[in-house]
Amino acid sequence: MAGVRNTLDGFREFLMRGNVVDLAVAVVVGAAFTNIVNSVVEGVINPLVGAFGTQDLDAYESCLRGDCAAGEGIPIRWGSVISASLTFLITAAVVYFLMILPMTRYLERRKARQPVEPEGPTDVELLAQIRDELVALRAGSTTDGGAVAVGAQRPAPGPEAGDGPEGQGSDGAR
Repeated sequence: MAGVRNTLDGFREFLMRGNVVDLAVAVVVGAAFTNIVNSVVEGVINPLVGAFGTQDLDAYESCLRGDCAAGEGIPIRWGSVISASLTFLITAAVVYFLMILPMTRYLERRKARQPVEPEGPTDVELLAQIRDELVALRAGSTTDGGAVAVGAQRPAPGPEAGDGPEGQGSDGAR
């Protein structure tokens, strides 16, 4: 029973997150908006386009084969395609001009009002700083007994006595 309760609590938290609620509101508003656009296209735009031909834009069609008037042909309904295209274009224009453009301007103004934080160093600058620190540590002096300062590397061993001819190892070649 506790597993079901945890699942339901998780589902409730999921539904109450801001983006899910915003999405639900957007779907409802979008559905209502679609009805408005369809009414404008069917009641205003289609009759204006239809003024150049038939009264009903959906009645524009061509017959691919046979006689469409007799019901034997294959009709291509150009009017329906034009009507759907007009609906899409009007919907896209309204969404852009009434939703996206104002929101973009609002976000730009909001961003301009926020104080500009200084940008941190770039990756190249950080790598150059690390390199300089490593060079400084390597060039640093060692204490008596060969101990190296904290974080520093031991210097590379130099030629020592008994290391072969001229300090290059026992075989004389490197």
